[in-house]
Amino acid sequence: MSKKSAGIILYKFSDSVPEILLVHMGGPYWQKKDKASWSIPKGEFEFPELPFDAAIREMEEETGLLVKGDFIELKPVKQKGGKVIHAFAFNQDFNPESLISNSFDLEWPPQSGKISAFAEIDKACWFDKETALDKILPGQTAILEELFQKIISN
Repeated sequence: MSKKSAGIILYKFSDSVPEILLVHMGGPYWQKKDKASWSIPKGEFEFPELPFDAAIREMEEETGLLVKGDFIELKPVKQKGGKVIHAFAFNQDFNPESLISNSFDLEWPPQSGKISAFAEIDKACWFDKETALDKILPGQTAILEELFQKIISN
């Protein structure tokens, strides 16, 4: 069975220009990467948890923000590796400086025997359409394109 992931995309309008909140993955692998290395706040889930419930949970775990309200459900996107991402969008501002992320343990440097804790998400930032499409992981581009189409056409 393929893995499933769910997440929330925050969006807002600055001077009528839509912006998207993306998060940068923490840990040593992503530390110096920028282009095509940002993501929507998301995480894996398994049955019986529902995609929307998982998205709400992951948003809180990765950003510290509990979101409630009317969401835009986006079409699930299947990535190259087979994982399916379920995304929901919500119009809300968020101060990236208030980011509070959970952490994970990793042996670093590799084969050193030393276990270090790293933030799952090390930063968040608002991006306009062009920049967001440049920064996001390629497998998530379709999610942003659908969202921009929906919020710009409304």
